[in-house]
Amino acid sequence: MIKKLLLFITFLLTLATNAQYTTVINSNNPGFSESPYSVGSGVYQFESSLFFRSTSATPTFSNPQAKGLNLLFRTSFFSEKLEFNLKTSLLSDKIAFKNVFESSYNEFGLGQLTLGAKYLIYTPKYNDKKKEIRSWRARHSFDYKRWIPHIGAYAGLNFGSILNTPHKKGGISPKVGLLLQNEFSTKLNVVTNLYYDNIGTDFTELSYIITGTYNFNDYWSGFAEWQDTFEKYERKNNVGIGAAYLFNEDMQFNATLRGSFDQEKIGLYTSVGVSYRINRHHNKFLEVDEFGNKIEEQKSTKYTENKGFFGRLFDKIKGVFKKKDKHTVTIKEGEKEEKITIQRPKRERSKSLVDVIVKEDIKEKKKTTKAEKKAAKKAVKEAEKAIKNKEKERLKLEKNIKKEEEKEAKRKEKERKEIEKNLLKEAKRKEEERLKLEKEIKKLEEDLKKEDEKEQKKDN
Repeated sequence: MIKKLLLFITFLLTLATNAQYTTVINSNNPGFSESPYSVGSGVYQFESSLFFRSTSATPTFSNPQAKGLNLLFRTSFFSEKLEFNLKTSLLSDKIAFKNVFESSYNEFGLGQLTLGAKYLIYTPKYNDKKKEIRSWRARHSFDYKRWIPHIGAYAGLNFGSILNTPHKKGGISPKVGLLLQNEFSTKLNVVTNLYYDNIGTDFTELSYIITGTYNFNDYWSGFAEWQDTFEKYERKNNVGIGAAYLFNEDMQFNATLRGSFDQEKIGLYTSVGVSYRINRHHNKFLEVDEFGNKIEEQKSTKYTENKGFFGRLFDKIKGVFKKKDKHTVTIKEGEKEEKITIQRPKRERSKSLVDVIVKEDIKEKKKTTKAEKKAAKKAVKEAEKAIKNKEKERLKLEKNIKKEEEKEAKRKEKERKEIEKNLLKEAKRKEEERLKLEKEIKKLEEDLKKEDEKEQKKDN
């Protein structure tokens, strides 16, 4: 069914040249870059990924490890070229302290919350090589107009005050960006993003992302990406590769592996995700006949031309003279009479090719809806279960750390009291020795005095 829809893309684009909608889901995942195109009106798209990030701990406080869930919601209304999106992440950060000794604890919360919008400013037009029949070389040569990119603008607001402690970056701050996309062929395209983020805060940063995507077939695609971020006191960059699989026209699975380079640290980032959309988009088709004239709805014909005034009047009264689809005619041939039932003719329009494809698509969707719902519910339950388990582990670790701290405090208090007791004993002993010595000195002085008195008596 997907192949039939893919064959119809060109036809749809000729009917609505300004439309952003595509019959197959168009997801930003698994890369960090963003296409300048919107999802199209009537589309509600969810892009999620479970990720794990790990780097080495640095002296004093650092955030060497994080795991969680990235979420992106996209929709479009007012205009096909305008998209609104909400990006957030729910994660558990490992906060580490490394100095003489090393310790760590986990902190759970939001890692990002950004409300944004993007608008497609310019779309270049490329030469149709299929119409070039005079020269094989001209038909297969590269169209240098493809170096002219599709251009989009992005603007958003970061809500930094409600984020997890390691990710707090002031209050509400703006974010702006320039989105570019070059379609070098039907299989290869390159997306370039330039961002100026956290404007007006102490964490202002400039960044750029370059992503190259190659479609191997109708289902599989691969990508390679480079991101560079310039902050006030440091520079960060990462390189990544990944792949995406188109499960059906409304669902895509993806995975990525990245390496990050932050000053002297080297880290690892990996994620798996799924993108899903609820499609309520409606194209306005204009049906024409073989001469290019618009096909209009046929009005039903009333077979009351041969009736009189009262007959037509009674036909309008509901339930009196009910219109019948069948009537009986008697045919005589000599002495034989034969009754024939005649079906009144109905005027019907031929079915539209688009309606046939849509009906087939609905049938295919009904077959896979139950399995998709089960898979989605299972994924949500597993994610909730994983989050609960991590929270239990965090609480248990905090409890153990608290017990160890209390135990260590009691031991130190006991040692302090014992030292105080020993010091008091030693002071008491020295005091007794001092008194004894004073007593002996006094006695010696008295003896010397007596001897002096005796000698004086002898002299006298």
